[in-house]
Amino acid sequence: MFHQYSEIQYALYHQALQYYLQNPNALIQIEQFVMREIGHFVDLQLPEIKKDYDEASYLYSFWKNYAPLDRGRSPIGDQYPWIEVGERVFGSKLSRYFAANFNVKDSGLPSGSDERCIISSPRIQQILGFTDSVWVFIDIKSAGPRDDFEHAVMSPYQVSGSGGWQNIPDGVMNSPIIAQGRRASHDFLCSLPPIYVLSDGTVAPLVTIVIKPIYSMMFNNNQNIGQPLQKIKIASIPNGLLLTQNPNYLETYPNLFFPGKDDKGKDLRKIRARISFDILRNINQWRVAEIEVPNHA
Repeated sequence: MFHQYSEIQYALYHQALQYYLQNPNALIQIEQFVMREIGHFVDLQLPEIKKDYDEASYLYSFWKNYAPLDRGRSPIGDQYPWIEVGERVFGSKLSRYFAANFNVKDSGLPSGSDERCIISSPRIQQILGFTDSVWVFIDIKSAGPRDDFEHAVMSPYQVSGSGGWQNIPDGVMNSPIIAQGRRASHDFLCSLPPIYVLSDGTVAPLVTIVIKPIYSMMFNNNQNIGQPLQKIKIASIPNGLLLTQNPNYLETYPNLFFPGKDDKGKDLRKIRARISFDILRNINQWRVAEIEVPNHA
């Protein structure tokens, strides 16, 4: 099975690769299109998103004795990790939204973002030209008031790279990029291809989105009594061809990725990097959106 479609995939991949290297604006426009769709989804669903997200606090009595463990270094211990709250509330609703507005495939992959699907439509074909499909990878990262930074921590399996494929047996291989900080730097091994080709011939460039729900903390007598949704940040991470080849954002913005919070001794294939929201805004203002959530959305 592994090599059954390799020849046709290799041929289609290189056709698509050359097309998008010559037409990078198509990739930029499809990333903006997906950002608009997700923004529209949030606008439509905001009351339900707010209600379901905040229900986790109202259900406190049912999980307080088995609360999720604190994460990160030296946590203060007065807030609860809300990771799964965001993933479930946003992920399930997004899947339904995509299914109602696009043709959807849930093709299998051994790695990648928790929420991902291929969406297809004539609207996508008008933008991309070469194909009518994109593979949307969505990373949902809830954060509290102490973690509301202007960046997102990305694993190698959430970012696409340069996408070299020299010979059919080799498969796709990305060149390392540099996560460049003020005092330190390290290689970051983007592990996703910029384009996928399915066994049925579907060509799907990769679009990577970060959704960052931010919750506030309510206190009474120095006790945390709730973690309601306060705002939502959405960011579009450029496709690997845009990052590394044309227009080569990493050459113009070398600090777009900067070192993450992993120990130096960790397996290089697992070392994460942070991506700057401020620099994403410098690339394109629309690449980062922030939505304030009213108390009664």
